[in-house]
Amino acid sequence: MKTFLLFALISVFSLDIVAQGEARAGFDLSNYGVRIEPDKRMMVVLAALESARDSNGKPAINTPLSAQGMRFREQLRSDMGGMNADLRDKISLFVANHKRRRPNATDSELIAPFISMSYALTPVPDLNDPVITSDLPGALLDVLDFAPLVREFYRKSGISTKLDGYLKTYRETSDGMLRTSTREVVSEVLDYLHTRPQVFYTAKVKTQTQKSNSKKQTLNRIESVEHERRFYVVPEMLAPVDTVNFMNIHDDYYAVVPPETDLGASEVRRGFLQFVFDPLVINTSKDIATISTGVKQLLDERRKINPGITPDVYLAISRSLVAAVDIRQNEFEKIRIATAQARQKIDRVPTAADKKAISDELKRFTKEAADEAALRLSEDYEKGSVLAFYFSEQIKGLEDSGFDVASSMREMILSLDPTKETNRLEQVAEARKRAEIVREDRRKNPNQANAILENPVMTRLLEINKTIEAKNYKQAEADLKQLLNKNPNEARIHYNIGRVASLSAESITDVELQKEKLLEAKVAYTNVLRTATGTTDRALLSLTYVGLARIYEFYEENAYAIQLYDQAIKLDDVAGGAYQAAIDGKAKLIKLPQ
Repeated sequence: MKTFLLFALISVFSLDIVAQGEARAGFDLSNYGVRIEPDKRMMVVLAALESARDSNGKPAINTPLSAQGMRFREQLRSDMGGMNADLRDKISLFVANHKRRRPNATDSELIAPFISMSYALTPVPDLNDPVITSDLPGALLDVLDFAPLVREFYRKSGISTKLDGYLKTYRETSDGMLRTSTREVVSEVLDYLHTRPQVFYTAKVKTQTQKSNSKKQTLNRIESVEHERRFYVVPEMLAPVDTVNFMNIHDDYYAVVPPETDLGASEVRRGFLQFVFDPLVINTSKDIATISTGVKQLLDERRKINPGITPDVYLAISRSLVAAVDIRQNEFEKIRIATAQARQKIDRVPTAADKKAISDELKRFTKEAADEAALRLSEDYEKGSVLAFYFSEQIKGLEDSGFDVASSMREMILSLDPTKETNRLEQVAEARKRAEIVREDRRKNPNQANAILENPVMTRLLEINKTIEAKNYKQAEADLKQLLNKNPNEARIHYNIGRVASLSAESITDVELQKEKLLEAKVAYTNVLRTATGTTDRALLSLTYVGLARIYEFYEENAYAIQLYDQAIKLDDVAGGAYQAAIDGKAKLIKLPQ
């Protein structure tokens, strides 16, 4: 029997302060202009890129993918294994030249313009170039010459016969966390703003028709045309993990993400806020014109430091609104949860001293949250959101009023005095310093929990960890599964289930039983990656990737194990992670004969 290579996975605990919400029952996303739909054009474009090879015959593009994305990549490469060699060479040459022009870009950055390009093409099967290219951004124009190769790839690779099957897989995968988290994000944002996005609008269009019985004279008419605005969440297996590619094309907004993404902790939230605020800004354009000179002066001052900032007043106002709401709502939710938990604690403690200690801790936490908000607003201000502080104050005033933010837009614009926004950074300098110290401390100590936000899941996991340390794996497994039933999307529970299964497998001598336990561990570790969000502890992800790699190594699937070790290495040497184990594991496998 082959010896099981056990990696001693250490249980790591930390608290992510994330507002937990549940979308209203029967919440229909389509009523708010939101759709979750894969795009065949993008699937073909990214599949074509996956076929490129470097000078050593290895894949030229290796973007970091989610666990399911990595499995899909293996399936795709197998399906496309017999494609035309001449076509593969042409695609490889194009990709090599593209990489040569951007020597410092990551693979995720390299494919971003190709993702945008896919939306410039007509739908499959034609995949034709856009009729007008003059208004396309430069990065997209740089890769538009790839379009003929995409069309050839579609015709010759055999992907046309696979697309419907791939589409089904994409939809099934996105029907889990992605659809649930999309509902939560949309409902939470709209509940907070007390508004609905403008999905339809009517535009006046000038048309000309030829006058009857006349070849020269025409009649000019003004017609009303109704337009629909849509926000697409696009699940894409080959989209880089922890990366959002966001595009706004006329009335349509696209957020391209891996299908397992939890949108509550991603930039998609800001994309949806932009979808909500853009028409509100347009509707108040006449009022904005009265303050545009002052806002432009603010932008000009920032552009002296950062010339890349847009000089567009309307865009700056829209971005400021997005930043203000995103940051203020996050602060509001954290304080709301902390206050509720503090009240529960105060009700449970017997002495006045204990109650005062809890109250003091809440005050400290509230101040810390305000400092963090000031830091984040400062960072957005420096990037050109020069009205972020102002709109944050205005939104704060509306939180408990129940007023629709749309009905308050005009008043907020007319009340703005741009001269008062010039010294915002100086006003919050001390708060920013305090927040930077706290942020750095959290980076160095990612497992340090916040006392005021006691998490019952974390408390229970700490208790179960004692059972694991006592090697009572059967009881620990039962306790973890019971906890999982109440918290199905908690990544740490899945991780510890995998950890217990791995530890159990070490002591099993029966080959088939050992394989069953390893399969349990594999499924649990995969679920960690499936349920992970942008705020998930990087140390936990590092340990998970290495745990999975050890299992694939046990089954002698060394190529895939190396990819998993690479994922852990890319997370860097985070405290409590498995960076060195990943380095050592990969080095050992590379030395083995292939």
